[in-house]
Amino acid sequence: MKLTTITNISVDGVMQGLGGRDEDRRGGFERGGWALPLFDDEAETLLGEVYQRADAFLFGRRTYEIFAGSWGAMEDPSSSPIGAALNARPKYVASTTLTDPQWADTTVLSGDVAAAVRELKARPGGELQVHGSGSLVRRLFDDQLVDEITLLIYPVVVGQGTRLFPDAGPDAALDLVDSRVTATGITIQVYRPSGRPQYAT
Repeated sequence: MKLTTITNISVDGVMQGLGGRDEDRRGGFERGGWALPLFDDEAETLLGEVYQRADAFLFGRRTYEIFAGSWGAMEDPSSSPIGAALNARPKYVASTTLTDPQWADTTVLSGDVAAAVRELKARPGGELQVHGSGSLVRRLFDDQLVDEITLLIYPVVVGQGTRLFPDAGPDAALDLVDSRVTATGITIQVYRPSGRPQYAT
């Protein structure tokens, strides 16, 4: 399976608390819910298609708990392509503290996450998808385990909050393989890592 990451970010790279005002207030974050006013039908359709092509999902603990509390609690998951995919396919969560996941078909990866992910990637299949899960995405990126990056970039500067990439970290060149813009100005960019960047001399 190839490992793909799907991340909703602001123009200034913030990914924290996009869905609701009180979704994630870590670090005194007060600007939650910045994505929903811009989330349009085109973005919803695209994300439905993305989720449907997943063979399995990989989460960090915080994102897993948010998803389990919403998508995992749906009375009729078939009413949404996202809910249907999440509830029907295997889920893996990287955590050293989660011991008893309640969401069906969940496996906890509590040991060497990089080794476990390499093992998952070696299995036959299409996509192992990571949604949100910023800390996990950064770790997978550092370990060169990410095959494809999809960014939904919202036309807003949030001005505070956790960003997808930190101020210091590994560098990487990216090949743009797809790009589109929705009616509300969300740009959807799909990249594949292609080694180290070239720098001017």
